[in-house]
Amino acid sequence: MTPRPPVRFSRAPVQLECETCGASLRVEADQRTAVCPYCASPSVVERPPSQDRPSPHFVVGFTTTRESAQGAVKAWLGKRSFFVQSSVKTATIDAIRGVYTPAYLYSAMAQTRYAAQIGEDYQQTETYTTTDDKGNSVTRTRVVTRTEHRHLEGQHATYVMDVLVVASRAVPNAELEAIEPFDLRTMRRYTPAVLSGWIAEEPTMTQAECYGLARREALEKIGRDLSGFMPGDSHHGLTHETHLDRETLELLYVPLWVLALRHDPQKPPFRVLINGQTGAIHGKAPLSWIKIALAVVLVIALIAAPFVLAALRDRGRDPAERRGAARPPAPAAAPAPTERVLPGGSRPAPTGGAR
Repeated sequence: MTPRPPVRFSRAPVQLECETCGASLRVEADQRTAVCPYCASPSVVERPPSQDRPSPHFVVGFTTTRESAQGAVKAWLGKRSFFVQSSVKTATIDAIRGVYTPAYLYSAMAQTRYAAQIGEDYQQTETYTTTDDKGNSVTRTRVVTRTEHRHLEGQHATYVMDVLVVASRAVPNAELEAIEPFDLRTMRRYTPAVLSGWIAEEPTMTQAECYGLARREALEKIGRDLSGFMPGDSHHGLTHETHLDRETLELLYVPLWVLALRHDPQKPPFRVLINGQTGAIHGKAPLSWIKIALAVVLVIALIAAPFVLAALRDRGRDPAERRGAARPPAPAAAPAPTERVLPGGSRPAPTGGAR
């Protein structure tokens, strides 16, 4: 009998989709299940990758270690206010995971037509009449600054580059912006070996959605640049219309340390993101409404305490005194009888009685 060749399992990465938040996770072939780094959910299902997802071009590698990320999260949690839920402050930071998150790098040529009112300051000496300390009318001079406005319009051409937008539905673009920038000078060409041993997610946003995010950021950047480009001492009424051309959108992976905590089964998980290069951290710790309610009750009690004590003291006083009424005066004593003295110092004989 001819021996069968040994069975070889495919070492290609496997796509798993989180049942809770829908994140598409890129994991190694021997990992059939995984804990989602975005929502800490253990329930994931296998899903084959879509054919229309582009291949990644670049990877920005991790430069911060797990230990440094854990220390940053611990220090960050320690600085949260008293009203943060206690379960968050005592959370186990060992659950932090390194994730390569998909993002798109956008670049384009921008042709802009703009118009604005430019203000040019100049100084002028003027004469004015005033009254001195003695009440006399005097004439004096002073230097004043005036502004002359003129209309300006023109064209501005620039190359927009390094606009980074997230390509994952599990991470809002605002959260990625909160921990930017990434040092894109260190990015390298994508190879599967770079992601080996890490969790990596496939893009879950369409290119059309990411184009919209990137164009919006590019136009905001052009508006800021134009504001600084305006001549003169001041300007107002700046309007501009931009045409973007030669657009490119390249997929890359950026490094994130992610800590996801489920503090309440009925509520979304609490998540902390750390830039895998710079260590910048972002998160919104959930508040404890019980602590807030107790604090409100305590403040109300402190405010009401003086009034309650005054009412208790007033309650123990005499009712007439509480009403402010005066007590009736005591009856005056009868005056003592006085004796009449005759001339010579003799006293009159008592009247009445036997003679």
